[in-house]
Amino acid sequence: MTAVLATGALLLAAGCSSDGGGEPTGGKSASPSGTKQGATPSGKAQEDAPPAKGSVKVVRTVTEGLKSPWGLAPLPEGDLLVSSRDEGTITRVDERTGKKTVLGEVPGVAPAGEGGLLGLALSPTYATDHMVYAYFTTESDNRIARMLYDEKKPPGEQLGAPDTIFKGIPKGMIHNGGRIAFGPDKMLYAGAGETGDTGLAQDKKALGGKILRLTPEGEPAPGNPFDDSPVYSYGHRNVQGLAWDDKQRLWASEFGQDTWDELNQIKPGDNYGWPEVEGKGNDAKYHDPIAQWHTNDASPSGIAYAEGSIWMAGLRGERLWRIPLRGTEASADPQAFLKGRYGRLRTVVPAGGDKLWLVTSETDGRGSPGNGDDRILELEVK
Repeated sequence: MTAVLATGALLLAAGCSSDGGGEPTGGKSASPSGTKQGATPSGKAQEDAPPAKGSVKVVRTVTEGLKSPWGLAPLPEGDLLVSSRDEGTITRVDERTGKKTVLGEVPGVAPAGEGGLLGLALSPTYATDHMVYAYFTTESDNRIARMLYDEKKPPGEQLGAPDTIFKGIPKGMIHNGGRIAFGPDKMLYAGAGETGDTGLAQDKKALGGKILRLTPEGEPAPGNPFDDSPVYSYGHRNVQGLAWDDKQRLWASEFGQDTWDELNQIKPGDNYGWPEVEGKGNDAKYHDPIAQWHTNDASPSGIAYAEGSIWMAGLRGERLWRIPLRGTEASADPQAFLKGRYGRLRTVVPAGGDKLWLVTSETDGRGSPGNGDDRILELEVK
């Protein structure tokens, strides 16, 4: 077990886009900006791009009546595990019937503001160890723990005691990060927010404002860019989406403050600019995003890769963005779908082939009460 403690005052940032708080003050345009039509990475072989225009079809509503859903982890047999940020529970959803079964409550979760029980991921050896990983906020920090899922026990008692593998990630009322995912390398990646303390993002010794890369046991992963450090990339504000493309390249979505939300292609050791740069800064010291949006159009959360594109869920933007790729660049302008149809969109996960799972977020305290409880949708995308 690794216990890493981060220091730094927890301050609330004014003008925070985060999960869709205050109105943006920068820019009047609502359109994406700065994508490169037909661009390819310099010195790399041409890669095929999907069509410039895509499509989204809502196949069905899988289940309804969810409360503050956040993380989603598909099980090998097809059902879905979903976390409740505010209730601190993990629920199994029957993918065919929509029936919900509460596995249990994760002890130690202290929901407040944007914190609580957040991302979920299955162990890369889940078939043999049945371990579920969770990122959550406690009274003192954000941490990652793993729990044995025992289906043979009664509902409500199916989660084993948490084994904390990593702790000391700074917590706050805002910007707790929370997305976790195992990469193609079977290492655990985590988006850690800077909690509104902007100085954490540029401090390579702090855990806030980073993407972290860990072994399944919580140690700094072999090959990380900084010696004996879990830090994989830095200069982030609040990463809440992680996904890999078909070439095993990592992508991340990130909240801006007043002007630009971002989609970034992640390189180990790179500096993504916050708080010195928001959006494209055209400064060689910082890695520019491949696409950016005004904060009222996105406030991005989860992302997924399917059919040659990154699909990005928007909270405040209340839409699903498609960003077609060629290599490490956008091959065409981003395209928006489902605008306002289902309210705030929190998490999007591949469901195999041209299918996605999409989780709404109307019960997170910033949604519209008239839109009812939250749901999981099955989408067909191109």
